[in-house]
Order: sequence, then C-alpha cells, then structure tokens
Amino acid sequence: MSLKKIVLYFSLLLLVVVAYFGFKIYQIVFVPNTSFTEEKVMVYVSTNSTFEEVKTLLTPYVKDMDKFETYAVRRGYAAAVKAGKFELTRGMNTHALVSAMRRSVPVRVTFNNQERLENLAGRISNQLEADSLSLLEAFQNERFLTENGFTKETVFTLLLPNTFEFYWDTSAEKFRNQMLRAYYQFWTEERQAKATALGLTPTEVTILASIVHKETSKVDERAKVARVYLNRLQIGMPLQADPTVIYAYKLVSGDFNQVIKRVYYKHLEVDSPYNTYQNTGLPPGPIFMPDVNAIDAVLNPEDHDFLYFCASVERFGYHEFATTLEQHQVNARKYAQWLNSQTVKP
Repeated sequence: MSLKKIVLYFSLLLLVVVAYFGFKIYQIVFVPNTSFTEEKVMVYVSTNSTFEEVKTLLTPYVKDMDKFETYAVRRGYAAAVKAGKFELTRGMNTHALVSAMRRSVPVRVTFNNQERLENLAGRISNQLEADSLSLLEAFQNERFLTENGFTKETVFTLLLPNTFEFYWDTSAEKFRNQMLRAYYQFWTEERQAKATALGLTPTEVTILASIVHKETSKVDERAKVARVYLNRLQIGMPLQADPTVIYAYKLVSGDFNQVIKRVYYKHLEVDSPYNTYQNTGLPPGPIFMPDVNAIDAVLNPEDHDFLYFCASVERFGYHEFATTLEQHQVNARKYAQWLNSQTVKP
C-alpha cells in the first residue's frame, strides 16, 4: 500500500474519531437535559453543600445525571459549588444547566406589620437561608446594639416595612447590616430635623408611630391621632393607649397569639413598662412595626389641642376627638353602649 493511501486512510479514520467524539460531546453538552414539565423551576442550594448533595437536589429535574456530572467536573463546577437560589428553564442543555447553577438569582424579601422582632425573624427565615435564631442573635448582638445606639427593646425600630432584594444565601449579619443602611437612608436630615423639633429622637418617633398605627388603620386620621399623643407628652399626661396595654398583657402572659378585642380593668392593671396607663412617657420600645405613613404622621402632626379620642359609632374605623375629659366621657359612653349591644368579648 502506498504512503499516499495510508495517509488517506489515517485521515479518514481521524475524521471518524473526531466526528464520533464531537457527536458525544454534542450529546453531553448541547442536547436538552431537563425532565420537568414546568416552564421554570427554582432550586435552593444551602451554604457548604457538596456536589453530591447538589446532584441529589437536581435529580428530579435533570434527565441524564451522568452527562451533567461529566460536564460539571470538566468545567470545574463540581469542585466549586455555589450556594443560593437558581433558576432552571425547561429544555436547558447540560451546558446551560451548569451555567445556571453558577448564577444565583436575587430573592425579593417583603415584610410589614410585624408585632415583634421574633415575628420578623420568622418571616425572614421563610424567605432567606438564615434561620430565625441566627437573625435574632444578629439583631441582639451587644456590640452591634452599642455601636449603633440601640437596645434590645428599641432595635426593632430600625426595621422599616418594604421590599428588598437579597441573594437567598445572605447571612443574618449581612441582612441586618443592609437593614441598618436602609434605616439611615430613611432618616434624612429633613426627617431628623422634624423629630428634633418635636423633642424626639428617631427611635422615639418610631415608638410613637407604632402606637398611632395600632390606634387607627385610617391613614388620613393618623396625623390627628399623633398630635393627641404629642399633646399628652408635652404636658406630662400618661398616653393611656389601649394598644400598649394589650401588648403589655401579651408580653407578661407570654402569649402573643391571643386576640384581645376589648380592654378590661384586668388589662389596665398589668405591671409592665409598656402599660401607658400606669407609666408616663413612651414605652421602652415599639409595640408594632409601623408603616412609613405612620412615622411621617408623627413627624407631620395636625395642629390642634385635643387630648382625648374614642372610637366613633357613626364613622366606623374613625374616632371622635375631645379637648376636655367631660366631652370625652360622653363619646366613651356612646362607644361602650354600642360595644355592649354588639356583645363584643375579649
């Protein structure tokens, strides 16, 4: 056989080998390799997960795991697993799957109207990897509190209801620090100046706003209610806010799941610094996570001299206001009679 033919045969053989391996690579890399019918699925990989754990996690979604493993090893992913939330699309090939598992997608974290830091921690732990205990520890860290001028009672005031974007594997400390940055961004020079003009700190404004928010769900009434409490604070009169008594009763009893629809004398007698019938001034911390609207209502109160208000029986959800105790007692009797007619129980 001539050298020319040998070279030709060898070249043909080489082409066949190259074509074969090219086909195998194509099958491994570019052929669709998903097994789910949904348009998209989300996969959550915990911090410090191993490649074996990722394979187990992906088994319901990957059609040929051997192909995925072969390519993941070659591309270095198997040795550098990434934690987070990952989006897989139906029909992805192996190359796209491995690429997707390298790109964590952000999570929209939403919270509002929480009663305590414990409730907030539970809500966040349902949206991020960090568990509720680590979140509580991060916010109650003594060094963090001291450096930023908070106490365990007031640290809840730095949390403002909103929607934020985080990566799912964000640690409790990073979440806390982002909330602190959002807090400082909210408390602009203008808002701080308004608080100072009222004789309050930003923390005290938020504590009062938590009471105002609980007193009325009517946004257009909050500035009016806020001024009532500011008037009381100015003359040293107890706030006598029913929501603080309810909070105090729950706190002392250790049962925040109970529903208290009506305040009775047993509630007014509870021994707690949160009981504003027994103590003057603001309670030591917020009783609720107020909306931004409630905070701004305190910063921009109406101008009036009312010292009392009572739920209205004619405009449900709103209140009747009074400047004297005698006027207030008339309004209060109307409301009590209406309550009794409705047989409202605690």
